Amino acid sequence: MGILGWIILGALAGWIGSMLTRNNANMGAVANIVVGIIGGFIGGLVMNLIGGVGMTGFNIWSLFVAVIGATILLVIINLLKGR
Repeated sequence: MGILGWIILGALAGWIGSMLTRNNANMGAVANIVVGIIGGFIGGLVMNLIGGVGMTGFNIWSLFVAVIGATILLVIINLLKGR
């Protein structure tokens, strides 16, 4: 998956993760992309730790993994901020 794929997948995953954690009003497009890309790495790590398959390319499974990672990241950020 190229850089454009990471940006598109990251934007979608970050946006969905921010909607799930109710952070959407506080985040812009760039923040969603960054959270989604970092979420892809976190989600891939979590899936590998539990014996699953992480990021497999530009597909629905990779989006699901990235959304899980983005949601985990945003929950941790919310806990550290005290929300």
